Amino acid sequence: MESDKAALMVVDVQEKLLPAIHESERLGARIQWLVSACHTLNTPILFTEQYPRGLGHTLPALVKLVEQPEVVDKQHFSVVAANCLPEHWQQYRQLIVCGMETHVCVLQTVMGLLQAGKEVFVVADAVGSRTEENRQLGLARMRDAGAQIVSREMVIFELMRQAGTEQFRTISQQFLRGEQP
Repeated sequence: MESDKAALMVVDVQEKLLPAIHESERLGARIQWLVSACHTLNTPILFTEQYPRGLGHTLPALVKLVEQPEVVDKQHFSVVAANCLPEHWQQYRQLIVCGMETHVCVLQTVMGLLQAGKEVFVVADAVGSRTEENRQLGLARMRDAGAQIVSREMVIFELMRQAGTEQFRTISQQFLRGEQP
């Protein structure tokens, strides 16, 4: 991953859907950590919402981490099929994807991004489904289609590239204080 070519897409982490997800509290905390670390690294972040009228909006704890959050709503399961990506998001060649549900909206979004020629990194410890089996099946299918399956730490340390920076110190302190779920 290259920090000047990458952006984070947070797929459908919504108020009414999260409680139904397997290990929802843990997943919410992990996504919050990832969003916070990406924001510290000045990585662009986009939040998507599937049918917000019925499923609610993105968790307020996530949106408040970003100074000027970009949020798009959609009816299609795939962000690509919904054609709702802001125009300036076309410049990002590498997309880091987290969110829910792994086997539905994350999967279909990733498949669309791959078909559009993007490099896609799916953050395995920051995606969730109602069942662990569906999460695992979704991850396997995305890997088979060409997505790279990564962890939150892989993403952050690859984007940072080096120690000794203020960003490194800030994120390292989260590790030392045990703030990484």
